Amino acid sequence: MLDLLLRKKFANKKSKKPAGQKVDKPVKSALKAVSWRIVGTLDTMLISFIMTGKIKIAISIGGIEVISKTILYYLHERFWLRINNFRIKRWTIKLRREIWN
Repeated sequence: MLDLLLRKKFANKKSKKPAGQKVDKPVKSALKAVSWRIVGTLDTMLISFIMTGKIKIAISIGGIEVISKTILYYLHERFWLRINNFRIKRWTIKLRREIWN
């Protein structure tokens, strides 16, 4: 939501990055996403092992977690794509009024 608001606000302005600041390339972003998913799965497996004391169960939970979170992320993204920008804008204006008044 914040991303949509910021993108719309700054869409007409030229993007100038500060001197010395690097922007990640898409390949690097994809690799970072994969590495983060690995870290998250290892964390889930470690917690599962600590809770159960059984490595097979921990690995099974980690495997299920990778699949379920990938599917949930996809569905989450598709849901957000279906939301009309007008509804988001109207909702954020209403939310701002409630917060600031």
